[in-house]
Amino acid sequence: MKPNLTYKIIESHLVSGKMIPGEEIAIKIDQTLTQDATGTMTYLEFETIGIKRVRTELSVSYVDHNILQTDFKNADDHRYLLSVAQRYGIWFSKPGNGICHQVHLERFAIPGKTLLGSDSHTPTAGGCSMLAIGAGGLDVAMAMAGKPFYLKMPKVVGVYLYGKFKPWVSARDLALYLLSKFTVKGGVGKILEYFGPGVKELSVPERATLCNLGTEMGATSSIFPSDEITLAWLRAQEREKDFVELSSDEDSQYDEIIEVDLSKLEPLCACPSSPDKVKKVVEEAGKPVSQVIVGSCANSSLKDLLMVAKVLEKHRVHPQVSLEINPGSLQVLENLVALSAFQSLLRGGTRVHQCGCLGCIGMGQAPPTNAISLRTFTRNFPGRSGTNPDFVYLISPETAVASAIRGVITDPRELGDPPQIKLPEKFIINDSMLIPPLPEDEAQKVEIIRGPNIAPLPSFDPLPQDLEGIFLLKVEDHITTDHIMPAGAEILPLRSNLPAISKYVYKNLDPDFFRKALEIKEKNLAIGIVGGENYGQGSSREHAALAPRFLGVRIKLVKSLARIHRSNLINFGILPLFFENKEDYNKIEVGDKFLIRNLRKVLESGAKKLEITIEKKGSLWALIDLTERERACILAGSLLNLAKEENL
Repeated sequence: MKPNLTYKIIESHLVSGKMIPGEEIAIKIDQTLTQDATGTMTYLEFETIGIKRVRTELSVSYVDHNILQTDFKNADDHRYLLSVAQRYGIWFSKPGNGICHQVHLERFAIPGKTLLGSDSHTPTAGGCSMLAIGAGGLDVAMAMAGKPFYLKMPKVVGVYLYGKFKPWVSARDLALYLLSKFTVKGGVGKILEYFGPGVKELSVPERATLCNLGTEMGATSSIFPSDEITLAWLRAQEREKDFVELSSDEDSQYDEIIEVDLSKLEPLCACPSSPDKVKKVVEEAGKPVSQVIVGSCANSSLKDLLMVAKVLEKHRVHPQVSLEINPGSLQVLENLVALSAFQSLLRGGTRVHQCGCLGCIGMGQAPPTNAISLRTFTRNFPGRSGTNPDFVYLISPETAVASAIRGVITDPRELGDPPQIKLPEKFIINDSMLIPPLPEDEAQKVEIIRGPNIAPLPSFDPLPQDLEGIFLLKVEDHITTDHIMPAGAEILPLRSNLPAISKYVYKNLDPDFFRKALEIKEKNLAIGIVGGENYGQGSSREHAALAPRFLGVRIKLVKSLARIHRSNLINFGILPLFFENKEDYNKIEVGDKFLIRNLRKVLESGAKKLEITIEKKGSLWALIDLTERERACILAGSLLNLAKEENL
């Protein structure tokens, strides 16, 4: 069997392990990225490692999430992040420069390289043929310290594309179609590799859209070949020297192949409130719309916004609709102006916001009560918008602008012939808000600036021999990291202050969780959480593991786990366990006391399961799915503790 593209890149970066699906491997990381909502904690963790400078080829710190400065907290974090970047040899992207994934695609993505990011949508760079993976902040901190990234070797799913899109159908509709097939957990343990003649129909930003939304399928990553289209993109970015031609071999094999005829697709939408609740737009057509937003790391490229602008040359936004534009980068915004498209947006009746994530992470742009909001965003989890309940649909830019014009959900094909979009051969390049690393001798003189909201990272105790505790919460299937640690303008500014942000853990599931947790902690008892399928889906935010650990959570007993959340739990010493018999889920109630005897010995022995005794109810068996390295991390109490033991 000749290797596919994914295997080629992994093999060239393999540090340890065998490339057998399900086996643990370690790969060298060439580049890292962080964003401010997760990055502040990442750099606090990196500082504790104690090295003088990052050991990657390139690391970038982006500020794109917490750019709504309602008080000093976000501004202080930005100053801290800049000083850390200058101290440790890291690029710094200032607030307003754009969304990390869009800017990285433009200025830093290199075919064949590996990228690890503290944001779940890091695979966006797969549009430029990078093997890009989202991870928790501590994993990224370790990568910056020169340590390899550990993961289970994924299966590789070949997505064979052929045919051509019909008018008004775009890459976003293809992504929604795949979401309808995979669902939000069907991609877990897999990498999606696109190939076939249909690949030539997609520009690099369109490829990036597909790689970005593979995250919503649970995929470890997604990737496209590097070809003449990639070369044209890099040439337009004045980065032709970074081009490397890469593809799978003609007779490469895949663990699974999905074939998609692009000509058979039509405009689609994801209905409230999950990215995989996909329907044809015509099925939802006619419902009144109050808000439409085009933006996010999935659809804020120049091509996306040119589509909206071109349509608005002949139309105006409906009086009852707020059409809002969040450009993906300063480059996108400046090129819109140069192409006279920005004026079309303004004259058409849009609100143009600064370059950043904004409403996608709940930082502003909350929709009205009981009103439909259409968004080209990545997620529509309940309440993520800032309004609860909300009615958020995920759609393409084409469907967005058509609906904004008509005032109701509208199939864009009703507008007649689509405008022709032609991207410039050379983009206007403006790196004025990208701050390069300082030389090492200057960097050593930089003082790191810490505002009053930045709290030091606490230490975590090793796993005890016996674990006695109380099951404090029981949740259903598909609990997201938004459920565990909410986002939004009130909470995101606390990402650098663990004691403060911990007050919001599980707030939307049990408003009294924090108080109850403190009471249990004072009794020197552990806390257990019971969950259903795909527990922890969504963002990479390690605070969804870090804050529960701070409050005393030591085990999570679930039916299945999302990949990044599983890693974050292990990194902070929370033991993930799985029901041997899923029917046992029904036996446990909130408030049940549990006991696990000889827990350390069980983990040290390499046992694959353990017994949990539940007071007055007998016992049940839980499965342990941990590698030797992961067991050592749980025993040490955290990955940082383990690193200190290994004298990193």
